[in-house]
Amino acid sequence: MAQATELERKAKYRKDYVPSDFQIGKVDLSFNLFDDRAVVDSKILFSRNSESNAVSLQLDGEDLKLLEIRLDGKILQADKYKILENGDLFLEKVPESFELQTVVEIHPHLNTQLSGLYRSGSMFCTQCEAEGFRRITYFLDRPDVMTTYSVRIEADQDVCPVLLSNGNEVGRGECADGRHYVEWHDPFPKPSYLFAVVAGDLGCLQDQFETSSGKNVDLFIYSEHQNVDKLSYAMKALQRSMKWDEDVYGLEYDLNIYNIVAVGDFNMGAMENKSLNIFNTAYVLTSPETATDSDYEGVEGVIGHEYFHNYTGNRITCRDWFQLTLKEGLTVFRDQQFSADMGDSALKRIDDVNVLRSVQFREDQGPTAHPIRPESYVAMDNFYTSTVYNKGAEVIRMMHTLVGEEGFRKGMDLYFERYDGQAVSCDDFRQAIADANEIDLNQFENWYLQAGTPILKISEKYNPETQEFHLYCEQSYKGEAFKSNKPLHIPLRMALFSSSGEPLAEEVVLELRDEEQDFVFKDISSRPVVSILRQFSAPVILEFNQSEEDLVCLILNDTDSFNRWEAAQRYFGRILHRKYEALVKEEDFQFPEKFFFVVERVLGDNNISPGLKSYLLALPNFQSLSSQIRDLNPEYLYLSREEARQALADQFFNKFEEIYNDSQLVDQYEPSSEQIGFRRLANTCLAYLSLNAGGKGLDLCLRQFKKATNMTDSMAALVCLSHVESTQRIDALSVFFERWSEEDLVMDKWLAVQASSTCGDTLARVKALKKHPSFSLSNPNKVRALMRTFASNPIHFHLESGEGYRFVADCVLELDKINPQIAARIAGVFSSWRNYEQKRRGLMEGELKRMRESADLSVDTLEIIEMSLGR
Repeated sequence: MAQATELERKAKYRKDYVPSDFQIGKVDLSFNLFDDRAVVDSKILFSRNSESNAVSLQLDGEDLKLLEIRLDGKILQADKYKILENGDLFLEKVPESFELQTVVEIHPHLNTQLSGLYRSGSMFCTQCEAEGFRRITYFLDRPDVMTTYSVRIEADQDVCPVLLSNGNEVGRGECADGRHYVEWHDPFPKPSYLFAVVAGDLGCLQDQFETSSGKNVDLFIYSEHQNVDKLSYAMKALQRSMKWDEDVYGLEYDLNIYNIVAVGDFNMGAMENKSLNIFNTAYVLTSPETATDSDYEGVEGVIGHEYFHNYTGNRITCRDWFQLTLKEGLTVFRDQQFSADMGDSALKRIDDVNVLRSVQFREDQGPTAHPIRPESYVAMDNFYTSTVYNKGAEVIRMMHTLVGEEGFRKGMDLYFERYDGQAVSCDDFRQAIADANEIDLNQFENWYLQAGTPILKISEKYNPETQEFHLYCEQSYKGEAFKSNKPLHIPLRMALFSSSGEPLAEEVVLELRDEEQDFVFKDISSRPVVSILRQFSAPVILEFNQSEEDLVCLILNDTDSFNRWEAAQRYFGRILHRKYEALVKEEDFQFPEKFFFVVERVLGDNNISPGLKSYLLALPNFQSLSSQIRDLNPEYLYLSREEARQALADQFFNKFEEIYNDSQLVDQYEPSSEQIGFRRLANTCLAYLSLNAGGKGLDLCLRQFKKATNMTDSMAALVCLSHVESTQRIDALSVFFERWSEEDLVMDKWLAVQASSTCGDTLARVKALKKHPSFSLSNPNKVRALMRTFASNPIHFHLESGEGYRFVADCVLELDKINPQIAARIAGVFSSWRNYEQKRRGLMEGELKRMRESADLSVDTLEIIEMSLGR
């Protein structure tokens, strides 16, 4: 229990928040960059807050070598300050206001944590969120301390011709010995987590954007020189984001320059540093030959996300890290809106809900469950979770649903009017929406206070004599951990249809506030078919024993595309769960005729768009199916799904082939929603056809793989082949590697496709790939591609021998010495161990305990392990 006690000592609690004793007037930073070190000279103007009586000052610091310290220009002797055990700098009896100057030495080339200032290849770059700035210089490294920054960067001109920081460039010049400098000033006060520096030899794509007021903003996207030809789509996405934010929210960019830098080694997707966004290369670089349709969609969404942070995150930021969803949940919602407007809104909503159910629902039902506004944390980096981001976005979406588009815009306007330039709380945002619309959102705070996914239980009753229809709604939670949860304010978007699919009642939004409510609809001429939770209006688990006839009616007739897909998922899910139970009980099971009837109707309906048809034909994924099963045997669940896919492939092979051929595009590749829809439908059909692996299906996969002119079709074929025990699979993987071995991001796909394979040699191949030159344990993208993908493999991660668990646990321990943030995220795959059948449950628990006992485990990884074990 010693380690657990240590975690408790380090825990921070939301209830203990107090403002900083000191505020900062301005910061002057000077960086001298060398191959083996960086020297950082900081001058900071401090003043005591008027409500504080503090006479001492403690500044955050980590892995800093202090070379010099001055207070108001005078060198401090060693008895006037202390370097504490955790690396912080402590000063006693400081004046009410003063200038503190420190000079520190750091070693970016040794910084494998990728937090603070580090090297990615030959490039210097920073990542300061959440608490990385303390690895650059001594500071009050907290989000509610906002100030202006002036920065001077000096480096060798040949090694680092590009020197970037936040704000506007205000000066540059040459120094002795072939060095040069650039000076930057950001006029907008910001917290330290939004600070950024980049230095390196970079290529660039430049363009402009004219704002609604006629101001020209210079746009620059930087990358390594060989990747400049892959930046044009990111630039167009940035310009679309800027235009969309003006049109929808009236928000005009506030500086004259906007920089984006693509970095190969990055813990996150991207970072919204004021005017200098640093991006993982995966969310910037695209070309038809190297990026899939999903990659293009990801780039557009993340470019938009980081740009939208300029107001929802930068201009208004978080009071403390417990309020992280204030900026992230809101900005995820905004980037979802943007992507929906730019592409196929129905498919975008389905994608978002799939992520929510596959990742966040599992998180919410396990030992790492937490509210979107957590009450405590040890390592803040562990709370960049799907709950904070994706469920947080759903909470914002519910407010939008309750007040409508116009009301939400009024609330956003009031929010900016009240809090621009401040660090505020989730309560401040919620109150702005409530005040602007004159509604009561007090009960809505429960969404911020409570962990767990609510269960929405629906029952219905129709009286043909009175023509009244009753919809009974009940909200509850499952699990002892959630027994004290209070009722939520839940918007239920719904409509009624006749059994033949004709509308009986227009769409309305019901507001469920109590544990149980009865909603009555009058003048309903026949028993209705209920379309509930349209657009997935609330992040709940639906328990509605709706008849199969009603579900089929919705699949074929619902006017809400999301609910057509949802009805198909619910219907298919029931069948797959019945098949699973039959396998567990060793009973015979035949897929019902109606199962084939539904698929046949979808295949033959030419009024369904290609994109939506591809989604309607896809069976529920393993993750969403598994979340509904206790004592899960993953092998049986995988077999249930695969046997259903095989049955459909056998029944409709000719129809799948016909649609596959009809969906082929001859036009030049474009990542347009129309083309993406056709490619998705063709490749969905190919996945079914590939199950005829010994014959024509395999030939079709090989033909597409050889002739593909874009990465979407190439990868779709390779994924199909990756599950086939054949020499053709090995040959295709070899051909793919030979062609793309110099493209880092494409090699990530090559690693992932092998880690996800269900073929018998997968674990052995993954172990070999860990030693392959294309893999590096220090690169987060590589780790995610190989190890995180393998940990999602329903067969080989869950090998009955426990070898898959041991391999991933060993990787976590090795990775923890290099990059604790990424190690903790990989360790999180064990958090659902209690959901599995007894043998696998014991094996996973054993690996958690083994990892916990490892010497010198980081706080990041230890916290996740202890939470997973229920401590």
